[in-house]
Amino acid sequence: MKKTKFFGTCAIALGALIALSACGGGKSTSSSGDNASTGDKGKEKTAALITDTGGVDDRSFNQSAWEGLQKWGKDHKLKRGNNGFQYFQSTNESEYVPNIDQALSAGFQTIFGIGYKLKPAIEQQAKSNPDTNFVIIDDVIEGQKNVVSATFQDNEAAYLAGIAAAYTTKSNKVGFIGGVEGDVIDRFDAGYKAGVDAGAKALNKTVEVINQYAGDFNAPDKGKSIAQGMYSQGADIIYHASGGTGNGVFQEAKAINESGEGSKVWVIGVDRDQSDEGKYSGGNFCLTSTTKGVNIAVEDLAQKSSDGKFPGGKHIVYGLKQDGVGLTDGQLDDAAKKAVDAAKKDIIDGKVKVPEHPSK
Repeated sequence: MKKTKFFGTCAIALGALIALSACGGGKSTSSSGDNASTGDKGKEKTAALITDTGGVDDRSFNQSAWEGLQKWGKDHKLKRGNNGFQYFQSTNESEYVPNIDQALSAGFQTIFGIGYKLKPAIEQQAKSNPDTNFVIIDDVIEGQKNVVSATFQDNEAAYLAGIAAAYTTKSNKVGFIGGVEGDVIDRFDAGYKAGVDAGAKALNKTVEVINQYAGDFNAPDKGKSIAQGMYSQGADIIYHASGGTGNGVFQEAKAINESGEGSKVWVIGVDRDQSDEGKYSGGNFCLTSTTKGVNIAVEDLAQKSSDGKFPGGKHIVYGLKQDGVGLTDGQLDDAAKKAVDAAKKDIIDGKVKVPEHPSK
């Protein structure tokens, strides 16, 4: 199998953090670990994450965060449990605060809120627990010295995905499936549409973008149904920014491609390389994936906390320039890869400014 290359590698060098202004169940209780001691020794070396409703096996945003925390723990010979690293899985939004309470009761020194929906819960608990370090991923909490905010310029990676889609589509009709409307998914939506339009213009053609939201980040059935509708309308590529809902998009594309009826359809993955989800009897239908260094941000900030260098009160922004987001090679042909490389350079050089919100 061809080794995956990343246009925007997730290996972020975060030695000098830059303060700038500026997707994702099981039981709500913590998964059992093999170290349940509640002693205080070594608590400065402990970290936990609170998932959004997608859970750590969503093959997307939450899973990337958990992979980063596991790597940090294992690299420092820590065990999964109260004296090391752990996750607390949420099945709905009402479980965010209770899950944070469990993490606090267990004595974790650093607590990550994975996804913008956790902002109110993290903000509330951070105020009540000033001696604990908190991180909010994909949103900003201002004025709290024990909170670090980490956001990503997803619109830049989505723009590259749009370029790739425009250069690959045969039907000149592509789709976008979002999870829940809001500022974060706006960035994916707007960037993708802008990239498709730019790619189509360069190729002197018109490419239509069909756009629909599932209203949920953990509804594979909805994702499959929406994808079925888009493919039946003639779209041959769908980019999803919908967390676990996107699993249904991959299911539908696999069913269509394995049926052997009609032309091949593609999916563009999100947040992490989702090429494994695109494998089928005829090859691979995951055209490419936009990547987001959630895993690296989690790993780095957990380490800084344990080193006593937690950058509380800061807002860290990761974009193409910082290698915080990017696009995989996937199944792109040479022309598409060349166009993506050129677009990436233009964004980094400031020649292209990618919108963060869809035009109304």
